[in-house]
Amino acid sequence: MAGWIGWSCFLAILFLASSTIASSEGPFIVAHKKVKLTRLKSGSERVSVSVDIYNQGYATAYDVTLNDGGWTLDIFDIVSGNTSTSWERLESGTLLSHSFELEAKTKTMFYGAPAVITFRVPTKAALQEAYSTPILPLDILSDRPPEKKFEWAKKLLVKYGPLISVVSTVVLFVYLVATPSKSSGAKGSKKKR
Repeated sequence: MAGWIGWSCFLAILFLASSTIASSEGPFIVAHKKVKLTRLKSGSERVSVSVDIYNQGYATAYDVTLNDGGWTLDIFDIVSGNTSTSWERLESGTLLSHSFELEAKTKTMFYGAPAVITFRVPTKAALQEAYSTPILPLDILSDRPPEKKFEWAKKLLVKYGPLISVVSTVVLFVYLVATPSKSSGAKGSKKKR
């Protein structure tokens, strides 16, 4: 019985290793989606979106298509670029980037979906799919406190923080050395009696 369990474990490990090796021979698409909000003086907000697509696999991906269609037209207007694009191929170890800009029309909390990347592998008939990393919820046109309120204090702390730390440590050391401790003073007063 123990021999049968050992052989079945060995075969299961061999099967997993062979399937991992077989899958690593194809393309492996990793996509990262980044979003940046910029408040404009006109009271509107600009949303800059970029998607980086990287092929970490060992084979070329063909007919690569990026679709980031989760941006509803009720909330956003496209300012520049497109929310979808395509490339003929993505070689192993290479990176493709796509970016576009939107302008927010409505004050809301927006939960965006990951971008969808489809690609073709010559050894498979069906299109393959990959998803980008999700984005954090966007608080569009929210009331934010002014960012420069404590900017001067931050600059002073960055510039003089280490110096203040060293001077404080030296002053504390001199104070502790120069000030007699209460325990030695108490011992001296007991000896005088």
